[in-house]
Amino acid sequence: MKKNNIENQILVIFGSNGDLAKRKLLPAVFQLYVDNLLPERFVVLGAGSQEKDALAYRNDVRESLSTFAKRSLNENAAKLDDFLEKVYYKKVHNQTEEDFGQLKEYIDGLSERLEIKQNIVYYFSIPPFLYEVVAAHLVKFGLNLEDNGWKRIIVEKPFGYSYDTAIDLDKKLHTGFHEDQIYRIDHYLGKETVQNIMVTRFSNGFFEPIWNRKYIDRVEITASEKIGVGSRGGYYDTSGAMRDMIQNHLLQVLAVVAMEPPAVFDSDSIRNETVKVLQALRPIKGNEVKDFVVRGQYVSGQVGEEVQKGYRQETGVAPNSKTETFVALKMFIDNWRWGEVPFYVRTGKQLPERVTEVVIHLKPAPHQLFKQLCLTEPNNMIILRIHPDAGVAIDFGMKIPGAGFKVQNVNMAFHYSDLADKKIAEAYERLILDCMIGDSTLYARADAVKASWKFVDPILQAWQNNSEIPLYFYEAGTWGPNESNALFADKYVKWRQPFENFKTE
Repeated sequence: MKKNNIENQILVIFGSNGDLAKRKLLPAVFQLYVDNLLPERFVVLGAGSQEKDALAYRNDVRESLSTFAKRSLNENAAKLDDFLEKVYYKKVHNQTEEDFGQLKEYIDGLSERLEIKQNIVYYFSIPPFLYEVVAAHLVKFGLNLEDNGWKRIIVEKPFGYSYDTAIDLDKKLHTGFHEDQIYRIDHYLGKETVQNIMVTRFSNGFFEPIWNRKYIDRVEITASEKIGVGSRGGYYDTSGAMRDMIQNHLLQVLAVVAMEPPAVFDSDSIRNETVKVLQALRPIKGNEVKDFVVRGQYVSGQVGEEVQKGYRQETGVAPNSKTETFVALKMFIDNWRWGEVPFYVRTGKQLPERVTEVVIHLKPAPHQLFKQLCLTEPNNMIILRIHPDAGVAIDFGMKIPGAGFKVQNVNMAFHYSDLADKKIAEAYERLILDCMIGDSTLYARADAVKASWKFVDPILQAWQNNSEIPLYFYEAGTWGPNESNALFADKYVKWRQPFENFKTE
């Protein structure tokens, strides 16, 4: 008997002793179990290099949940022991081929003993250089074959380090797995509020008609972080903000904002439209990078009562590093809907607030009757807040009570928190469940990954090869280098500072 029409299956987590598994994956699977969204028969099989038995691993899982899923655990303590009975462990060294032969025997035994068909999700919660290694080992021992049940792999970002490496990795994964078996996860697309951008546009008759170059002046996308690189300095110094945030997360958000309405609301149709957006991005050539892209790096600064150290003082960071911790871009989508509408995208660390939002700036009315009487900028905005205080706000002018026609911008906002009776699922809950079902809508397809790398690669190469392109410095706790405002065509226009009109209190 299936539960919620999800087939019985096995979830194998490679890197099961790692930070991602403990913080995100195991809490997400436990919440799916609590919400009765998992099939009647399922197994979570941890695969890690440490020597331990199932009982020891279950104790580890219990500890992880008590730390990273405390609220859910407190509310559903009675379900924990039942959940842990479905958790198993097998020692697997990812670079040791013969370990995968033993893994196959273990899975065969579990499948037979628990009467679970070998429908398997392999989650690659491992360093990127191991993706092709683990995939090859799975293929070697037939753990990719679908004669006894479907097989799917979930691959974490980064998917490649450049355009060439992304293509190379894609070829290697496809030697044993078909495209419909490969799920490239982007937790940004798993966020409820990113998905709601599509609903906001396509289910409301007053949004979609103005969602084009005739009515929209510009679009801003901001994803700011209030912290530095912390303990991730070693990884981050080889990645940077462009690879870590722009290439995957924010280009995908841009694609959702700018996509055409799909003919039908299914996985292939939606992803076809987002890929078209990425393929229509106007290339930024090497000699144009300094005019369309601003990169920055944070230095020591006073944040509240504390002095935050600069990026080059972080653990694992080279003392003369030129890795960018801030990027701002001006970009265009060369198609009929968006011709010559600029999209401004920025992201950075050690900024004043942790916030992700999309701001649609509408063109002013053709004839500004009250322009001289406006106390604030008369342009209207649609603010799509992804995090925190998720919701939608509309900024428009209203008459101030009293004599005359003095106009002031006001804000009409909907907050997701107003839906008090509805739980907003964590991104990993939604994405893991979608893979279990076989719904790839919110996963990146190979052509989308290639298109985003094709856009980003010339910028990265220009930074590497042209020493004349500046790296600007900004103090921790500020909104990045002031030079990022120069991307706007109008010298009086600046980046919208989050929380001006969409308050969290």
